[in-house]
Amino acid sequence: MVYEGKTFRGSASGEIVESSFTREELSPNDVVVKITHSGLCGTDLHYLNIDMVLGHEGVGVVQEVGLSCKRLNVGDRVGWGYMHETCGLCRECQTDNEVFCQDKRCFGSANFDQGSLGELGVWKEDWLFKLPDALTSEQAAPLMCAGSTVFTPLIKYCKPTDRVGIVGIGGLGHLAIQFAAKMGCDVVVFSGTDSKREEALSLGANEFYATKCVDDLSQIGLPKPINRLIITTAGMVDYDLYFEVLAPKATVIPLTVTDPKYTMGVPYVPFAWKGIEVVGTVLAGRVMHNDMLEFAARNKITPMIEKYPMTTEGITQAIDRLNSGRLRYRGVLTNE
Repeated sequence: MVYEGKTFRGSASGEIVESSFTREELSPNDVVVKITHSGLCGTDLHYLNIDMVLGHEGVGVVQEVGLSCKRLNVGDRVGWGYMHETCGLCRECQTDNEVFCQDKRCFGSANFDQGSLGELGVWKEDWLFKLPDALTSEQAAPLMCAGSTVFTPLIKYCKPTDRVGIVGIGGLGHLAIQFAAKMGCDVVVFSGTDSKREEALSLGANEFYATKCVDDLSQIGLPKPINRLIITTAGMVDYDLYFEVLAPKATVIPLTVTDPKYTMGVPYVPFAWKGIEVVGTVLAGRVMHNDMLEFAARNKITPMIEKYPMTTEGITQAIDRLNSGRLRYRGVLTNE
């Protein structure tokens, strides 16, 4: 049997190009998924000029399963994210650190003929996640990457008693606020302007500070210092600006995906003097990803989205709004 469907690719010119996906047979652990929704992530912008199918925040319905599949059934709603496959044999895979598998296959480095921007996908069962009934498909799509990205450092490094600073209110930041608040953290939001104050507070922030016209955050009257600082902005921040509001032994967690040479470029001496750690973090492994979905469903954590049709025109419009910073806060493409 031949499995085929429409897909949407990047191109040398940066324009979205319609293409097609075809598989002639299934491997024993393959699952055929009819794609219904796809989130649009800032990471996708890095691949617009590459001849590959775009999208890595997919949601769909299982159409067929391979002979070795044991967990999923036809009709199940599933999602997938950045990771597609891991070896299952290395030390990282066997210690719940499979996202660090050196033989992993993921968006941007493998499976260039398919993504979440399309009609059909064939994915390994191990990295498909069954969705809780309490999450709609359009709500779940952005969680497959953004939700995983912010949930991981919150679980690993934050306690309910921590004051968690979140820099930026965008696709990652607005979800980080919700997750941190539902975990019981004291959530302090820093934003470039005052325009998102009420929105941040409605999402669960306890305090909000605009930083655009401030040279030294010690001037803002912060009642207590920050224990964990999560950077979610699209571009790099001036770390010196935040140093004065960090507690001794604080942890800084940069989630910004920019030029790798500069992502961790923090001023060494002041951070060392106060014993402040800068930690790298990546997406959730499978156990934590499932925990994230269940936590979001139980606590009614949902992304703020704009919906567009899964067409060349719809994708182009969503990308234009994302690229210009006008998207509030996640784009979702739909085949409905």
